[in-house]
Amino acid sequence: MIDVLSNPAWYALTTGNARLALGNSRVKYFDERVSPFVGLEDSSEDSFIELADMVNNEEGIRLFISPVEVNVPAPWQVVACVNCYQMVWKGSALPSAYDDEVTVLNESHIPDMLALTKLTNPGPFAMQTIEFGHYRGVFADGKLVAMAGQRLNPSPYAEISAVCTHPDHLGKGYARMLLNHHINRVTAASGIPFLHVKHDNDRAITVYKSLGFEINKELLFYVLHKAEGAI
Repeated sequence: MIDVLSNPAWYALTTGNARLALGNSRVKYFDERVSPFVGLEDSSEDSFIELADMVNNEEGIRLFISPVEVNVPAPWQVVACVNCYQMVWKGSALPSAYDDEVTVLNESHIPDMLALTKLTNPGPFAMQTIEFGHYRGVFADGKLVAMAGQRLNPSPYAEISAVCTHPDHLGKGYARMLLNHHINRVTAASGIPFLHVKHDNDRAITVYKSLGFEINKELLFYVLHKAEGAI
């Protein structure tokens, strides 16, 4: 059986997120306005060079996920390498739902979503990241104060992402509410929820474990940039 979660971006771009995929049969990526993630069938030097031929310098950073250390060739520069835990939901019972307190987010909410993610930095979020779908939010006094959505979809797995809460509204249970909503939504569609978290984010890991997520493996998130002057 193929371990799709060892190369989640590649299998997302070839299965659940295929409609958003650019590239060819060996190298795929999202439009930068949607997501910086790239998916390579293998992490060979040829694959990285082929990716470099497809994107230009102006497109900013790219993110590559690997279960092992890789030698990234020129013209790519490794800006950072972040250790993350991949956690998969293995709960024995579905959590309580609070759908009446959760709002479906649409394009009219994009400015608010960008402002909240810029403030809280839950991970990359761009102008058209909402195209992944399933973004939900919590509003207080007409203001978006918490949100979470779905990102990589290496079928049958669905990644819960962009989980964030405005600093003035921490401790009110909004993140847990949104996570519960997405666990119910994904499992109702016969999917398996999973997520990624920095390995030293103990507070978030504790919350995720309390909701039924278990650490599946440790992955490396390579932050890449194409060197200036490269074609």
